[in-house]
Amino acid sequence: MIKRISIILVLSVFVMACNGIEKPKKPDNLISKDQMSDLLYDLYIINSAKGVNRNLLQSNGFNPENYILEKYNIDSTQFADSNTYYTFDTEEYSTIINKVKARLEKEKEIFEELQDKENDSIKKHKDSIRNLNRNRNLKTVKKLDSTFIGKKKIKRPVGIKDSLLQ
Repeated sequence: MIKRISIILVLSVFVMACNGIEKPKKPDNLISKDQMSDLLYDLYIINSAKGVNRNLLQSNGFNPENYILEKYNIDSTQFADSNTYYTFDTEEYSTIINKVKARLEKEKEIFEELQDKENDSIKKHKDSIRNLNRNRNLKTVKKLDSTFIGKKKIKRPVGIKDSLLQ
């Protein structure tokens, strides 16, 4: 009996503790939703860059957090307070995150299109070089294949050495 009462008492304390979560007060210097989405977009981009080539950023003395704070003219406390405020309301924060996600996907599509165009350009350039080299080789083989004596052209049979040139 005492065991059941203690279990009920502990569960009721947990339930009471969970009800005490209150929405944080709106900060005086709250970052607007649009600015917050721009800020988070930049944070995602910089964190990706940091993951790809951390040594390059460190060697150039680039501090991503300071860059973001200076770019948006905010301090870390203002960002933390605004982020806490927005994250408490999941629908509002979801709207901000979805805006960032849409922007990232749009930028990705643009990048992929540019990359495809660049790859096509490189392929065309390589093909033209390959064709140019092929035409030069054909002209060289034709010269080696024929010997001119006066105005008369004497053809000689293609031997093993000549077949290696093709």
